[in-house]
Amino acid sequence: MRIDPTTFAFVPLGGIGEIGANFYLYHCNERWLAVDCGLTFGDTSTPEFEILVPDPAFIAERRKRLVGLVITHAHEDHLGAVAWLWPRLECAVYATPLAAAILRRKLGERGLAGRVPLHVYQPGGSLELDPFSLRFIRMAHSTPEAQAIVVRVAGCTVLHTGDWKLDPSPLVGPPTDEASLGALGEQGVDVLVCDSTNALVEGHSGSEAEVRRNLIALVRSLRGRVALTCFATNVARIESIAQAAVSSGRALAVVGRAFRNVIAAAREVGYLADLPELVDEEDAGSLPDDAVLFLVAGSQGEPRSALSRIAFDTHPHVALGEGDTVIYSSRMIPGNERAIHRVQVALARRGVRVMTERDHMVHVSGHPARDELRRLYALVRPRHVVPMHGEWLHMTEHAELASGFGAVAHAIDNGDVLRLSPGPVEVIDHVACGKLAVDGDRLVPTSSELFHARRRMLDSGLVVASIVADSAGRCLARPVVSAPGVFDATMNGVAARLADELAAAVASLPVAVRRDDDAFREAARGALRSLLRPLVGPKRPSVDVHLLRVG
Repeated sequence: MRIDPTTFAFVPLGGIGEIGANFYLYHCNERWLAVDCGLTFGDTSTPEFEILVPDPAFIAERRKRLVGLVITHAHEDHLGAVAWLWPRLECAVYATPLAAAILRRKLGERGLAGRVPLHVYQPGGSLELDPFSLRFIRMAHSTPEAQAIVVRVAGCTVLHTGDWKLDPSPLVGPPTDEASLGALGEQGVDVLVCDSTNALVEGHSGSEAEVRRNLIALVRSLRGRVALTCFATNVARIESIAQAAVSSGRALAVVGRAFRNVIAAAREVGYLADLPELVDEEDAGSLPDDAVLFLVAGSQGEPRSALSRIAFDTHPHVALGEGDTVIYSSRMIPGNERAIHRVQVALARRGVRVMTERDHMVHVSGHPARDELRRLYALVRPRHVVPMHGEWLHMTEHAELASGFGAVAHAIDNGDVLRLSPGPVEVIDHVACGKLAVDGDRLVPTSSELFHARRRMLDSGLVVASIVADSAGRCLARPVVSAPGVFDATMNGVAARLADELAAAVASLPVAVRRDDDAFREAARGALRSLLRPLVGPKRPSVDVHLLRVG
């Protein structure tokens, strides 16, 4: 694909039609600008994937013309993929002080400390990344220093909002700079690329100040051990939870690496200075039940998180039971409902009382509801709008709302090349895009046979036969057949019969096949599949054969 050099274009590689994996590109004069580089999580429909990142192949091929990657704020879905994808991009990275402090820790964990040219820009400041002229506008959100980006190129002005809301009392960091938004609207905004997460929600998203008042009152009313969970990068919420601990006479114990890293990064750049002294989770167990408040990672049901391990009684230091309380000061990210429900049920079975935003005012969203979107449109008055950061239902509702303000809405998909200027705003091409899965210490395409095999094993189990044969292909012992997920301990007789039948099938193979390792394994695998068919019916377990030659 070749874009005309004079074309100012917008190309999302993630973040459109989904919540998470935000990765956006702007093009002009054969140069590229990237905005955000986030991850997302697999859900129960894709259990073979835990963490997913955007596939950067398109821009990686053009990385010599990539002038930089700008991070709008410190959430995982906007910066969590940087440490994974930077080796393929090799560009300068620009972030606010808090986002940069968090990024340094992530880069260090990936062995990239000192390799990445990480530049700090100040909230409300500006950058010149030729040919892109960037100006930042402070936006309230559920983490401090969230920035909208004004992108100006060749007489065209784009406002890329990032994540935002209108909160008169965000508690940590200033409120949204409505004066600058209004001034920008007076100058003229050609295209608004805008957050759609809460486009279905009427009214206002609510204020952090109200959550703080309610959390303090709620924790003071409780007896027994109390644990609170929220998004790790919600610095204002962490401060509110700390104040709830102090107000109720409880020590605050932080459980989970994500919270420890964010607290350290926030303190490094001047936030959370008044946080009380934290108690190590190892020592918190010796405190009286009414004297400890746990801040626990795992609000989205992540299976290896601290809260999941507490729920299933596998955490080495923290246990909760009858008379204790867990408060979810967070919302369910779409796709995580079943994982969260699983943890909450496990807690309830242990006698733990579970409280959520449905029961008490313990969470407000960091994204704009419809009244806030209306206020933004009244201030900015864009000619065109591109809904982003939301599933299709959210974006469709956002587009309808925008049309009521006279804006032309463009519903595009990841990979679409949207021309912004010169000429009409319209999709002119499409580029390849997708997701890569984090698998241990590597990235693997989600289309890889590796994951198809895992899915088959999850759905139908695995059958493995181990065969010891001589150089002529004669079995020197009965094959050993194991079938995890297919046969249980009560079916040893079935496995033994399978082994005998497999030995007979192998013995009947032509000598030439038995002497060739690859042909031997493939023939034995086919025989084993045939023998399994009447036993497992329509299921198709993964089948493998291990061959050991002796002599």
